[in-house]
Amino acid sequence: MVNEASAHESMMPSIKGPREEEKNQHIRSLEQTKQSTESSASATMARGLKMSSSLCTAFALVLLPFVAAGGGNGTGFDYRRALHSSLLYFEAQRSGHLPYNQRVRWRGHSGLADGLQQGVDLVGGYYDAGDNVKFGLPMAFTVTMLSWSAIEFGGDIAAAGEWRHVLEAIKWGTDYLVKAHAEPDVLWAEVGDGDTDHYCWQRPEDMTTSRRAYKVDRDNPGSDIAGETAAAMAAASIVFRRSDPHYSHLLLHHAQQLFEFGDKYRGKYDSSVAEARGYYASVSGYGDEMLWAALWLHRATGRTEYLDYAVAMADEFGGTGWAVTEFSWDVKYAGLQILAAKLLLEGRHRPEHQATLEQYKSKAEHYLCACLGKNGAAGNVNRTGGGMLYVRRWNNMQYVTNAAFLLAVHSRHLAAAGSGSVLRCPGGPAHAGELLALARAQADYVLGANPAGVSYMVGYGRRFPRRVHHRAASVVSRRRDGRFVGCVQGYDHWFRRAAANPNVVVGAIVGGPDHRDRFGDRRDNYMQTEACTYNTAPMVGVFAHLHSEAATERRKYKPGKD
Repeated sequence: MVNEASAHESMMPSIKGPREEEKNQHIRSLEQTKQSTESSASATMARGLKMSSSLCTAFALVLLPFVAAGGGNGTGFDYRRALHSSLLYFEAQRSGHLPYNQRVRWRGHSGLADGLQQGVDLVGGYYDAGDNVKFGLPMAFTVTMLSWSAIEFGGDIAAAGEWRHVLEAIKWGTDYLVKAHAEPDVLWAEVGDGDTDHYCWQRPEDMTTSRRAYKVDRDNPGSDIAGETAAAMAAASIVFRRSDPHYSHLLLHHAQQLFEFGDKYRGKYDSSVAEARGYYASVSGYGDEMLWAALWLHRATGRTEYLDYAVAMADEFGGTGWAVTEFSWDVKYAGLQILAAKLLLEGRHRPEHQATLEQYKSKAEHYLCACLGKNGAAGNVNRTGGGMLYVRRWNNMQYVTNAAFLLAVHSRHLAAAGSGSVLRCPGGPAHAGELLALARAQADYVLGANPAGVSYMVGYGRRFPRRVHHRAASVVSRRRDGRFVGCVQGYDHWFRRAAANPNVVVGAIVGGPDHRDRFGDRRDNYMQTEACTYNTAPMVGVFAHLHSEAATERRKYKPGKD
């Protein structure tokens, strides 16, 4: 028998990492922004990497053997179609027994014995990206962002006719998270092993790799994953409050238990689940997730005790100390700081909370001003020649989409607070419209307004990545060919093929181009061609809001009106 480990050791392409190099870069960048007084370190992070648009275009066109981008109707991008595609993507990522109304027909049932070895039902949930592992931390963050999209932009989503589909996307995740929280102080954190999974290239319907499950508990704590899962369930409970009060109550109950578990038994989950460390290491620690969970529980329940916690623990957990320039599945500070700033804008707090909430707001403004390029010496987020926000080379698009979301959300908060509310930046004030304009620019870059003229959302426009690093998409569907695809066979017959993937994973947002707007459409170029659920989740809200804004503009300038 061929030794699969040695035969394919050089093809370990799907590790999201950060791997050691990426992890070290990630740690260094976080350490640089830990305290707001370390502005010089932040400025260092923000330097460099500039190139003219013309040169970017030349490089991009050389590297892009694609099927030219077109957004939609000739007057702009079709945000409604982008929203529709985004929600289809989550159906392509489903694990478990697929429902009768499954729209992505090239997928089939998979992972039907997940948890069986451990005597717990862990069937369902989402594969995080292009592999067949279910990682709990990014899955929970995906659910939180889908829920936040629904909470903040629910009217826009409903107006676009996608409300039912966003509820289904959220519930597919929360149903699994409820199962994973099998006992008050037990949370199943992962199903499958990244190392063994990456030795094989198989569609999930055929996978023969380990489906061992890993948990955190009292003796092996994981406050970060418990906090994120609590945040996801609390946010989702708000979404289902009207349509399914019983389910909403169930989610809130789990959220409260998980928050208590995470706070009482503190520790990083990747110290308890070593198998997660090389793939989704909790570099920022658990403080941000616990504050994030507290603020979401406060929003879901209105109970002051959760806001008291966020205020009391603000300094110890870094909520008022970390001035960051990224928001992701690992680093939640910018998101929770914007949630806290909203309370301040709305005046929904007690007088004793005022000073701490002001500190939270200051850090939220640091992030937003850095995105806008108005932070001065405090440090800005880099931009490519084509205008894309650039944080790091590995799946940079996650930082782009999350930034677009936070910009759109805070723009809405400022607008709701009244005309006198502005973002205070060292480089000058910014009004709500300026934040939304940058969110739109980043969304448009994703959809094709970039030097290469390529949509980094798969299936959108005429030109998009055809060789996405995705096991299920790159192997022929069982509906077309029911023959079993083995571990080694998948690499030999499908991974190495130069042809386009047989299945189009519509709505997936890939890792995207480098700091010079260059992108290589190759299956082995996992840093750029692998898509992740947490890349697309925030864009559900962004696309819905931009569609509504565009519709409002069209009505305003309808022929015949003044």
